[in-house]
Amino acid sequence: MIRRAAWLLLPLAAHVAAQPFPLPPGEPDLRNGQDINGVCAGCHLDFGQGGKSGEYPRIAGLPIGYLYSQVKLFQKNTRPNLPMLEHVHERQLSDQEILDISAYLARIQLATRQVPMEESDPKFNAYERLMESKRVVQIPIYDGDKENGRKIYEKDCKSCHGKDGWGNADKNVPQLAGQYTEYLLRQIDKFNRKIRVHDWDDPEDEMFKDYSAEQIRDMMAYLSIVDD
Repeated sequence: MIRRAAWLLLPLAAHVAAQPFPLPPGEPDLRNGQDINGVCAGCHLDFGQGGKSGEYPRIAGLPIGYLYSQVKLFQKNTRPNLPMLEHVHERQLSDQEILDISAYLARIQLATRQVPMEESDPKFNAYERLMESKRVVQIPIYDGDKENGRKIYEKDCKSCHGKDGWGNADKNVPQLAGQYTEYLLRQIDKFNRKIRVHDWDDPEDEMFKDYSAEQIRDMMAYLSIVDD
C-alpha cells in the first residue's frame, strides 16, 4: 500500500474548462482512490509516473477534470484503448470511483530530479531513497531545433498549456512538459486521424495538420528539455 502524504491534503482545483464529461457531484474518497491505484500501477507504476519510454504515459499530476473525462472516454470506447477498456468497464468502475482515482492521481507531485545524497550520510536510508527515485520523471532529450520548437510552442500552445508546457490545473488542461515524447507523438497522430478530439470546444479542430513533421519534431525537442 502506498503511504498517504501531505500532498493528499491539497485543495481541489477549479473545474472550468470544457470537458466531455463534467465531474459528478460529491467529494472524492482519496483512500478509495489510493486502493484503485493499485490496479493502475500495473501499467502506470506506483505513483502514476508511467514508463517504458511512454508506452504507458505519466498520469500523475494531471488535472482532475481531465483525468475523469479521459477515463470516461475509455469507458465509453470513445477513446479506443483495449487494455484500458478491460479495467474501466462500468461493471468495474462507477462514476464515484472514477472521481476517487482521478482526485488521487491529480494530487501526486513528481520531481524532475533526485536530491543528491551520499550513501555515507548518516541520514541516508536505502528504502526511502528507492521510493523517492520512483517519484522522479526526467524526459530524455529529443533531437530537433529546440529554439524553433520554443517559438512554435509560445505562438500556438502557450495560451492553453501554460508557460513552458506545464498545463493549467484550473482549466483542466494537461501538461505537455514532463510527459513522454513518444506518447505525445502518438497522441498527435491520433488527433490527426480523428481517433481523439483535441479541443472539446471545437471538436472539428485540425490544428496539427498545419504543422510539418519538422515543426512537430522541434516542438517535441523543446518540450523534452523544459524539465531539465
